[in-house]
Amino acid sequence: MPRISPAEAVRLTQSALLRAGASETMARRTAEGLVYAEARGLSSHGLARVVQYTTHLRNGRAHGDAEPAVIHERGGAALVDAGRGLAFGACAFAVEQAIERSALHGVAFVGVTNSHHFGAAAFHLEAVARAGRVGLAFSNSPAAMPAAGGRRPLFGTNPVGAVFPRPNAAALMIDLSLSQVARGKLMVAAKNGTRIPEGWALDRHGQPTTDPAAGMEGSMLPAGGSKGAMLALVVELLVTALTGAALGFEASSFFVDEGNTPRLGQAFLVIDPAALGGRGVYDERVETLVAAMLEDAGVRLPGERREALAQAAERDGIDVPAALWQQIETLAA
Repeated sequence: MPRISPAEAVRLTQSALLRAGASETMARRTAEGLVYAEARGLSSHGLARVVQYTTHLRNGRAHGDAEPAVIHERGGAALVDAGRGLAFGACAFAVEQAIERSALHGVAFVGVTNSHHFGAAAFHLEAVARAGRVGLAFSNSPAAMPAAGGRRPLFGTNPVGAVFPRPNAAALMIDLSLSQVARGKLMVAAKNGTRIPEGWALDRHGQPTTDPAAGMEGSMLPAGGSKGAMLALVVELLVTALTGAALGFEASSFFVDEGNTPRLGQAFLVIDPAALGGRGVYDERVETLVAAMLEDAGVRLPGERREALAQAAERDGIDVPAALWQQIETLAA
């Protein structure tokens, strides 16, 4: 298994995306997002997606020449049209808008429509943390989970991210999907020929399965049962009803080459703590809670493990499966 530096992984991934038709900005930002995930142990949202994204660009499921633009705005609210391109550049633009508007209004909500898979939610919140803001990120995805009490997949795994900056330490970074696991883990397992644990997915007949391919044809199980399904509904409405984006069941699966442009939705909520209780109050409350959490041995702060992995990757490189790296080299050649 080759060990690749993050910088080299970004360079080659960017080249592969450029050759598939992505613009310079889209290719760079997407490559950075995929390597960010890979370096943090999130391989389901990392380099395994390069083949998928380049295929979607070539097949017209994502438009490589798309330029994000604000199409509606009022005060702290704005809507960004991703132009049916890859999501990363549009989300970066939306986050910039949210940070700027939160400086004026104390809070900002920026939605994204006509978008694609946005990768690891935490990636988009790094800029929010650097700006000293609290941030939330939401996205829908192609249908993978049933509504509470149902059997037919309607909602995506609908990830949620949150960031809470700290004055003299790394921000608390929370990133989770609302299914038992991210659907990309089934994709990776299917490629590697490994089984999945029972309790992750159902086959197309609604029966529990340990076959990742059968799970991808069927449905994911929500985290927390009906509560997870209800939270997925909340995210689905936040990023579609407010933006006009496609519902999960209207978007073709990411895991097929042919299909429609998914036209997914994302949303970013950014809050300036100074606009509420004040920065001093915010910092004191966060640090008091963190100190209480750490009194219990074994408590790990959210984002801590992933940041340690990223530092190790920067120092030692990223282990990438040889077959996958060869695919990326071929796409970039």
